[in-house]
Amino acid sequence: MTAGPWGWGLAMLLLLLLAVLRCAARRQRSRSAAGSTVVSRDDGVSALLVTAHPDDEVMFFAPTLLCLGRAGARLAVLCCSAGNYYNQGEIRKKELEQSCCLLGIPASSVTVVDHRDLPDNPSVQWDTQLLASFVLKHIEANNINLVVTFDAGGVSGHANHISLYTALRYLHSERKLPEGCRVLVLESVNLLRKYISILDVFLSCLLPRDALFILTEEETEQARRAMQCHCSQLLWFRRIYMLFSRYVVINSLHLLEKTTLTTPGVKE
Repeated sequence: MTAGPWGWGLAMLLLLLLAVLRCAARRQRSRSAAGSTVVSRDDGVSALLVTAHPDDEVMFFAPTLLCLGRAGARLAVLCCSAGNYYNQGEIRKKELEQSCCLLGIPASSVTVVDHRDLPDNPSVQWDTQLLASFVLKHIEANNINLVVTFDAGGVSGHANHISLYTALRYLHSERKLPEGCRVLVLESVNLLRKYISILDVFLSCLLPRDALFILTEEETEQARRAMQCHCSQLLWFRRIYMLFSRYVVINSLHLLEKTTLTTPGVKE
């Protein structure tokens, strides 16, 4: 069975659209970090990524980490659980260090909070005061002036992810953060946008945001190599996620003071 003229025409249109998107993505990639209203090479940025589990740093935040590193920021990661839901906590701590190393963050700048009251559990909302105390202590001890974490939707609706937003929101609203310390939260998008990879670049560029980070093709492969460090988590659905998720290539973020108190959860 051969394709008719309409079939060939549609195929050519799709190829043309992909070519235009790739070209636009390359142009935007080259200025993603420099074009941010939050980060520049002259800022002396000391950034802390606050995550819930080992592998969050690469599954959701690789564009932010690599683009901030490209812009000269000093990077650190605070992971608020060991990811021990399946009793793999010790393995996952080592995998996290290996992944961060590939993302340009030395093991000395990676901290894992392994507290019994902060369990890796998708149905458990962590205690805001306890979590906020750990985060604030780390911010103050390391002279952090930029914190990055999830928004109120937690990208996938995971309760632990949302707890991080709640804790940072508390610190911010109660004015407990050091003066000049800003908080960026990762935008949760709908399911369609989440799984169209680089094709989401147009919407990401058009919609309002305070920071937009887009990886080059080389950096995208670097992120995927970092995910390979998480051997214990490489189930089939995560491999598919790494191929199609826009979060592997694109991060759009908002300053905390500009976000609303409630953001619809988006399920993975």
